[in-house]
Amino acid sequence: MNYIQALILAIIEGLTEFLPVSSTGHMVIASSLMGIGKDEFVKLFEVAIQLGAILAVVVLYWKKFIDFSKWQFYLKLFIAVIPALFFGFLLNDFIDNTLGDPIFIAVVLLLGGIVLLFIDKFFKNQSINNEQEMSNLTAFKIGCFQVLAVALPGLSRSAATIIGGMQQKLTRHAAAEFSFFLAVPTMCAATGYKLLKGYHLLDAENIKLLLFGNLVAFIVAIIAIKSFIGFLSKHGFRVFGWYRIIIGVVILVLYFAEIPLTVG
Repeated sequence: MNYIQALILAIIEGLTEFLPVSSTGHMVIASSLMGIGKDEFVKLFEVAIQLGAILAVVVLYWKKFIDFSKWQFYLKLFIAVIPALFFGFLLNDFIDNTLGDPIFIAVVLLLGGIVLLFIDKFFKNQSINNEQEMSNLTAFKIGCFQVLAVALPGLSRSAATIIGGMQQKLTRHAAAEFSFFLAVPTMCAATGYKLLKGYHLLDAENIKLLLFGNLVAFIVAIIAIKSFIGFLSKHGFRVFGWYRIIIGVVILVLYFAEIPLTVG
């Protein structure tokens, strides 16, 4: 992997991690077209640069994360992340296998896209405007929706948790924000686990690439998060549904054109 390739993947991570479009699906296409999809360090890189995206959330919502007097906020995040941590560990082998299956990812992208086309019509009478109005049980239920994204690569963690939040009566804005908050402990755990398993790949040059990738992902994620909240509040999910369908079709076309697609 060179710095241009690292730049491209980091931009993709920053743009797609918090949007309901599946960063995994985009990584499938990008790493494969660049011919680096089978490289073990690339697989580590794609997960580790999530730290930059996580930092973007903490910086944008620093009043939430640094106000230790509001312990209920941390409790809700802890409760919500438990299902994903439990099933992520339990389904680790299944997840590894499906991550390498482009057909599986493409189908999940397509089906998720169809759901997003109609999601705004499903949920109309939303009454919870922020996480302070949520109960601990609501937080847990949203965390259970996140398990779907853990078990189904290509679904999008963001899409699953936002839909879960709206199903629990959160407004689009509130559901998106809680999805961002929940990403912090979830992605920290996933990234830490991946780094622990792949520490032997971290020579001096690879560490520089990781630092560079995290910086780029951080900057791009800040722009993406701020833009997404405004767009979602005004326009809803329909455009993201069509976009997911297009990406799913692209993956299928590349696969049947016998262009190797590999992600890890």
